[in-house]
Amino acid sequence: MKLGTENRKQVIGLAVLAAIALVTTGRALWPSAPPPPPVAPQKVSSNPARAALQRTASGKFVKAMEPRLDPTLDLDLLRQSEQIKYAGTARNIFVAGSLPKIEEARGNGTTDKPPVPTPPVYTPPPINLKFFGFASKPGEPKKIFLSQGEDIFIAAEGDIVNRRYRILHISPAAVDIEDVLNNNRQSIPLTQG
Repeated sequence: MKLGTENRKQVIGLAVLAAIALVTTGRALWPSAPPPPPVAPQKVSSNPARAALQRTASGKFVKAMEPRLDPTLDLDLLRQSEQIKYAGTARNIFVAGSLPKIEEARGNGTTDKPPVPTPPVYTPPPINLKFFGFASKPGEPKKIFLSQGEDIFIAAEGDIVNRRYRILHISPAAVDIEDVLNNNRQSIPLTQG
């Protein structure tokens, strides 16, 4: 009967793996260090929160309580919250349409306050393009020549000029242009010269 000892490398490898398995199993079952002694529970006082004064948004001083870790119900805090009276504006939030009563103005109706000025009406800037000619070839859409300062633009209907102005309609005497930034439309007549 053969024991499998013919290959010496395999036997040594198997012995090393078995030793490692024994060591890890022994450490898992028998811890080497004794367990730490149990910690005695600390006594929690009945009122661990420190009383201090804190100012509320309305300016009143109330007792400020630090958060407690004790989960028992504090009856003193419960009694304090029961003593609070609601002093609202008499509006019932559970009834639709119940609004607080607004006091009516007394006197002759005039106030000492100056009248509120109306905001100025925004007028978009005028389109400063000049229309000075046509270009038309048979079979192609009609194109126009526009100038702005020293810049000259050639455009057809639907094109956008100078990244701001859309050509809406070209007629023989004028061109309709829309300022796409200000939503302003203007008709520019054909200039002579």
